[in-house]
Amino acid sequence: MMDRQKIFTYVKQKYGTDPDYPWFDTSAVLRHKDTRKWYGLVMEVQREKLKLPEGSMTDVIDVLNVKCDPMLVNSLRMQDGFHPAYHMNKERWITIRLDGSVPEATIRNLIDLSYELTAAKKVPIK
Repeated sequence: MMDRQKIFTYVKQKYGTDPDYPWFDTSAVLRHKDTRKWYGLVMEVQREKLKLPEGSMTDVIDVLNVKCDPMLVNSLRMQDGFHPAYHMNKERWITIRLDGSVPEATIRNLIDLSYELTAAKKVPIK
């Protein structure tokens, strides 16, 4: 299961990203080092906000928001573990539950896609 700590380890090793805590709570922003643009947001969300039944252990779960291709967003939202982006643009971002419902490889691929989609645009040299 990919939890918040595994995500932090992955992005640190791959992109050199340390989580940023702008609200001084458990919400962690993942940013590009050069542009400071977000490519991910790890936060706690109440299950009811995602229209989930009450959990047996807790009413709060960790989620990851990532930017995604709009065509992919629609197909992902039909799968278990994915939701319309919580507090983000719902056409271009998606929320992933970090409760084991989404395979670790899928989460890593979506983090990588989000990183690419939010990277600084390279201007061609003429």
